[in-house]
Amino acid sequence: MTNKSNSDAAWKYHEATKHSYNSIRSNAHFMDWNNQPLPFKIYPTLEPMRLPGEVRQSGVAALSAIAERVSAQTNAAPDLEAVAQMLYLSAGITRRRKYSGGEIYFRAAACTGALYEVELYLVCGELGGLEAGVYHFGPAEFGLRKLRAGDYRGALVAATGGEAAVAHTPLTIICTCTYWRNAWKYQARTYRHFGWDNGTLLANLLAVATALGLPAKVVCGFADAQVNRLLDVDTQREVAFSLVALGHVADLPPQAPAEMLPLRLETVPLSQREVDYPLMREMHAASSLDSKEEVEEWRGRTPVTHFPPPAGPIISLKPLSDAEMPRDPIEQVIQRRGSTRKFARSPITLAQVSTLLDRATRGVPADFLDPPGAQLNDLYLSVHAVEGLSPGAYVYHRSCGGLECLKQGDFRAEAGYLGLQQELPADAAVDMFFLADLRPILQRFGNRGYRTVQLEAGILGGKLYLAAYAQRLGATGLTFFDDDVTRFFSPHAEGKSAIFLVAVGHSAKNESYGRT
Repeated sequence: MTNKSNSDAAWKYHEATKHSYNSIRSNAHFMDWNNQPLPFKIYPTLEPMRLPGEVRQSGVAALSAIAERVSAQTNAAPDLEAVAQMLYLSAGITRRRKYSGGEIYFRAAACTGALYEVELYLVCGELGGLEAGVYHFGPAEFGLRKLRAGDYRGALVAATGGEAAVAHTPLTIICTCTYWRNAWKYQARTYRHFGWDNGTLLANLLAVATALGLPAKVVCGFADAQVNRLLDVDTQREVAFSLVALGHVADLPPQAPAEMLPLRLETVPLSQREVDYPLMREMHAASSLDSKEEVEEWRGRTPVTHFPPPAGPIISLKPLSDAEMPRDPIEQVIQRRGSTRKFARSPITLAQVSTLLDRATRGVPADFLDPPGAQLNDLYLSVHAVEGLSPGAYVYHRSCGGLECLKQGDFRAEAGYLGLQQELPADAAVDMFFLADLRPILQRFGNRGYRTVQLEAGILGGKLYLAAYAQRLGATGLTFFDDDVTRFFSPHAEGKSAIFLVAVGHSAKNESYGRT
């Protein structure tokens, strides 16, 4: 049975990793600080090539960069400075904080637990200032280590079944995810976090690419083993999760070499010991594609999920006009972005909420979202303090740009409970819950559909982060009690699954801003 027609593993994993009131209390897991994993992948035998450190100012407003895209046919190739810009603003270290046990390195994109399990690799032809090759990005020294010399873009063309964006790109960034670095804290639920954390990073990367005038496309249809072999990663510990084609050139790359020799490069162990959570690797293996034929069968039109028409009045959203829109450039917004650790219980405006939703949901350029503008996740809101909007539970109708009230009332206490009984979702002005009907998604995309639905949620969540900080608001991503979220928004959300949660509001004054 092909991956496309089989979704048993996804359902098994999803059900097994749900949070509930009882599951949280019965879990005896604790974080072993003496065995905390290293935050970086280190190749001790390879010298890094340092990247340019100056951040160029594009002048493109963050709220424009997250909402727009460059035409896929625009001929553009990044030079070394542009490559450095994209890497720094998506996965670079933007702040350091010392504590009694050591130092935390906070990155440009939000990540669960500040554990940063996503690694970046570059596969490029000859670029201005950068030789053709396969590289690993090292955030610690802000440099590239060359793993293979030469043009290996043809290997990715073969692995993606001839995906046009990959065939005509001068640069592809491969995002891998490392099991143990996140599972040290989050155990088997980490596979969900792969999508969230890869997604928030991609939200930054896509926005910066747009600001630099580069077309970009997220690609999830690829033969996993071929990409992993190109990087020569230990697939028991690290796996390719997504690709991003950046730029466009007319010429096709040379064909892939007939044989991909292993690199056998030494890497520093992440911890003295690793705890194995087989369910994650089983899920990933079941979601993997094995051949060009399976990739071509997998790629195609996005399933149309049932979304009922409004049953009541629609509240029209009123985004800020172009004249009112904050013009803070994308580089500044990413550098000041954090994850709010405490919200003030003060209201935000309907215009701010409208701008958040409008700018963050204009579509993601991805091979699993066809036609452009298709979506897998639906947005539900728990509104607590928004001027011009009664407190209550709402659903966002993207087709008409409006909100439908599902029930009115003060649901701060309920929102706090849904967000794992934390103060953050209770204190926020609005909580945005991502829910998806997994049934048609998994029927269409098989087990790999679970990877894509989590990834899309992470990208949209990352866009909400940037849209909030562009408006001088705070935001934070949170986890939740799965089935309780669905029940809270039912009957409208009946049959859907909770995927992600982003809380938005005013950060409490004088808070020490955390960055995750």
